[in-house]
Amino acid sequence: MSARTLTLAVFIDAFGWEVLNRHTFLDGELQHRAPLDTIFGYSSSCDPTILTGTLPREHNHFSFFYYDPSRSPFRGFDRLAALPSSIVERGRVRHWISRVVGRWKQFTGYFQLYAVPFKWLPLFDYSERHDLYQPGGIRGGQPTVFDHLRHANVPFHCSDWRASEEENLASLGTAVDEGQIRFAYLFLAHMDAVLHEHGTEAPQVADKIQWYDRQLRALLARARAQYDDVRLMVFSDHGMTDVSAHCNLIARIDALGLTFGTDYAAVYDSTMARFWFFNDAARTRIVEALGEEANGRIVTEEELERWGCDFPERTYGELYFLMNPGVLLHPSFMGRQAPAGMHGFAPEHEDSVAMFASTWTPAALPRRLNDLFALMLDSVGLPADALRRDDGRRAA
Repeated sequence: MSARTLTLAVFIDAFGWEVLNRHTFLDGELQHRAPLDTIFGYSSSCDPTILTGTLPREHNHFSFFYYDPSRSPFRGFDRLAALPSSIVERGRVRHWISRVVGRWKQFTGYFQLYAVPFKWLPLFDYSERHDLYQPGGIRGGQPTVFDHLRHANVPFHCSDWRASEEENLASLGTAVDEGQIRFAYLFLAHMDAVLHEHGTEAPQVADKIQWYDRQLRALLARARAQYDDVRLMVFSDHGMTDVSAHCNLIARIDALGLTFGTDYAAVYDSTMARFWFFNDAARTRIVEALGEEANGRIVTEEELERWGCDFPERTYGELYFLMNPGVLLHPSFMGRQAPAGMHGFAPEHEDSVAMFASTWTPAALPRRLNDLFALMLDSVGLPADALRRDDGRRAA
């Protein structure tokens, strides 16, 4: 492959297929546009799937919090529950505490305490302790796209997920002007925040898409001035659903009179509740209560297997209760403010579907998030299947 070839892989968080179809975006550049099946869960499960080409059951990432008191990094945090809730439950205070705790625990991945009650924190472990984009960041041990590029000595540029979009665009622009890299991964995350705050139909969404259009056209022009062949692919991890109703599932479960931590444990994510049971009576009563809740349903074992989320150790829950599309768990462990848009509903729902678009039509079109891994490696002449076989030989 020519040293003057460059692949630009652009990740735009939450830019789903339905939203793409409502707007003008890079017309005249993107030859191929198609829906891309997402993965059950949130970005915490989708992003490792993109980076490794494996499903959650393999890379072992799903949601951030899961029941494991023996390995919890939050021992003693229940003492913070004695502080005035008017202070410690505020979003800015929680964010500041999260930054302090992350540095104290030497977490290098994305870390937030969100609104998980301090009294329950010692019951839970946190999944993304390490930076997904650095060697050793994946819980299941799988190498990422970037690990393969490093191993093959392919020069590349990867955005800093902690930085702003403007900083990441500027950094990549400099790397492109130098003309040494062959692959670039551009991380653009602010669309997710816009959609959460305003919903999918707001004018702010159209404005953001047009801003992306201008920035990527300028980036393409700079790249084409340095390289003989520039290939651009743009993709997302999931879409976004407008919130139409709220459901206080916590109150329904609390009304059963069971003891959290003794009879059961639960994590109340934004669109699902995940349960662990410590006796048969608790299981029976909670299952019966969930059966009476019309705003959601218990996820079947067949669905979990089909979605790649049938974790062998039941790490992330023995039972998942998923809200209907558009129904938000509120309150939840994720925040006190209810957003206008949310993701993490059934992956087959039209608003959940991600998107893929490119300036060329790949020979093997990606159908689901895990297909992006092979496509990115193939774009620089690294066949993913051969690399996996080589990894197996090295491991043996």
